[in-house]
Amino acid sequence: MSSRTVIRHGLVITASDEIHADVLVEDGRIAALATPHSQSWTADRVIDATGKYVIPGGVDAHTHMELPFGGTHASDTFETGTRAAAWGGTTTIVDFAVQSVGHTLREGLDAWHAKAEGNCAIDYAFHMIVSDVNDETLKEMDLLIEEGVTSFKQFMAYPGVFYSDDGQILRAMQRSAGNGGLIMMHAENGIAIDVLVQQALARGETGPRYHGEVRKALLEAEATHRAIRLAQVAGAPLYVVHVSATQAVAELARARDEGLDVFGETCPQYLFLSADNLAEPDFEGAKYVCSTPLRPREHQAALWRALRTNDLQVVSTDHCPFCFTGQKDLGRGDFSKIPNGLPGVENRMDLLHQAVVEGRISRRRWIEIACAAPARMFGLYPKKGTIAPGADADIVIYDPHAEQVMSAATHHMNVDYSAYEGKRVTGRVETVLSRGEPVIVQREYTGRAGHGVFTPRSTCQYLN
Repeated sequence: MSSRTVIRHGLVITASDEIHADVLVEDGRIAALATPHSQSWTADRVIDATGKYVIPGGVDAHTHMELPFGGTHASDTFETGTRAAAWGGTTTIVDFAVQSVGHTLREGLDAWHAKAEGNCAIDYAFHMIVSDVNDETLKEMDLLIEEGVTSFKQFMAYPGVFYSDDGQILRAMQRSAGNGGLIMMHAENGIAIDVLVQQALARGETGPRYHGEVRKALLEAEATHRAIRLAQVAGAPLYVVHVSATQAVAELARARDEGLDVFGETCPQYLFLSADNLAEPDFEGAKYVCSTPLRPREHQAALWRALRTNDLQVVSTDHCPFCFTGQKDLGRGDFSKIPNGLPGVENRMDLLHQAVVEGRISRRRWIEIACAAPARMFGLYPKKGTIAPGADADIVIYDPHAEQVMSAATHHMNVDYSAYEGKRVTGRVETVLSRGEPVIVQREYTGRAGHGVFTPRSTCQYLN
């Protein structure tokens, strides 16, 4: 059944433009934009956006719903996690399907399709974690690209779990150089870190703060450098995930100055939290254990600068929540047993708008790093990530003046704490459309599990 929605009198913000315009939505797509009062469109639904921003739905290109890790699993399901994403103005996630060692990529991808299908409130896509590089895996990479799974994550960390050695990484990069795929890298020297972990525990350094101290910034920088040079040898593009350290940013900037196809993301936790949180007393620091770890506060300036200069292109969340009670506390007495991950899928758009309020980035850069750039990076643009005729009607009505206090008492993520408890921010999502369907209306959830569909992707749109 055909449906029409008109959004009137808002300020439409994309990565490239800010214009006062009315937006016409027909059958789930954006049909037209027009200057206010210039069209007498009729519609089934009229949304008054006076005094509000009309922005593309956020694209969170790094989430881990239901991820098994350290004897437990992430506390958000695809149903709860995508609902929380919608509350925060994100309308597309790209989650990570996992290949287990000894199994095929196909088995891993099928398992994640089964978890997500029929359960998502918003649209979703998949990256593939490659844990076991062999001749068959490399052939499967070609097949997955044909199905719209066009990016592959490897780990220089977590020996014995996800870890790939340099030879395996090189082989996967060589394959991606030929098939158009994009290798995503968790860049930390996991072999060296494991030595430092054991030495710290032997000294009796068991609290959460030591998680950050053993995962040294230099070991992130070293791995970032190595990943860049392996990609250069393979003639392949590279995307480095969750960049947290000044020295790692410098490696990316140098590679980009050399003209290499190297890209990077950071996450809100590295921009707004720090090693001070890991050092909170009474095991509270466990709430902030993630990898790469939170760094001393002085690293934040380099991350913000890199976002302004485009040495970092994307802000994703690495949303991987574990409850403080019953999950994080598995690591009492041994920080290496604390499940790694933070909740954040609901907070990203608001935190980045707060950066606009504080003058760190412009409004258009906010939309670029949160919507357009991740959509382009992972082959979803212009279907996702912008407001333009033909694009999916993934639209957020955003009140830039509303104030809120972030808290576990009011968030919608399935986790018993907020990483930003008590933080005051200006700006809040008011209404969210996903493919033209109202998911949030005036701060009321109207969506449903199963509305969100799997979205195949093309290859990275920043490459020639």
